[in-house]
Amino acid sequence: MRVLLIEDDDRVAGPLAEGLRRFGFTVEHARTGADGLAAPEAAMVLLDLGLPDMDGLDVCRALRARSSVPIIMITARDDEVDRVLGLELGADDYVSKPFGVRELVARIRAVTRRARPAGADTRHTEPGPTAGPAPAGTLHVQRIGPLTIDRRTRQVRLRQALIALAPKEFDLLVCLAEDPGAVCSRRQILDTAWEPNFFGPTKTLDVHIAALRRKLGDSSWIENIRGIGFRLVPPAHADAAPAAVPARGGTPR
Repeated sequence: MRVLLIEDDDRVAGPLAEGLRRFGFTVEHARTGADGLAAPEAAMVLLDLGLPDMDGLDVCRALRARSSVPIIMITARDDEVDRVLGLELGADDYVSKPFGVRELVARIRAVTRRARPAGADTRHTEPGPTAGPAPAGTLHVQRIGPLTIDRRTRQVRLRQALIALAPKEFDLLVCLAEDPGAVCSRRQILDTAWEPNFFGPTKTLDVHIAALRRKLGDSSWIENIRGIGFRLVPPAHADAAPAAVPARGGTPR
């Protein structure tokens, strides 16, 4: 996910951008409100209210007037009025300084989940009819090449063949499928598919990755980016490969 960070203090922006990159985000940094408004549209905006050239609330108003991009305010202001005004102007959430990167990542994911039904990426979802509302459940379905993931029913199909996944295997696949082709760090996957601040053995992730690869019928579905994490990509021969055989049993949690 590409994130636009509008923050004038490099002592805050530097560590924050580095922390977000460790979770797999791509971060563009703007130091002023004007630079932020001139930047290409991102998937998420992190907006400091205390900017040197203009009030962050004015930046929020300008962004919302032209776009539905999710906005999370970053503020050191103690006044509740500023936070309420920001939310009324169209911000989706706020965090108060000081804060941890994990808290911010959790809020980014929460805002993204809330925003998805209203602006689901049609490149990865089942197309609806040419007229009228989309059928129930359509927005929960994602297609990546021959792979179909239905989040509502927690079913996965490969070339229409149902694949039996254990609960954690499904959660792992959904995590990787949030942004196909993008690298998810090991920490990001554990925090998402297991729980924040997961302190169990990291070998657990490798066991589930191996099981998921086996059930997808081709290990190249999930690439190992050495020293960083994993990413989900359709194999080059995915459409021509034989259908995977649904696996029996599950994987230990």
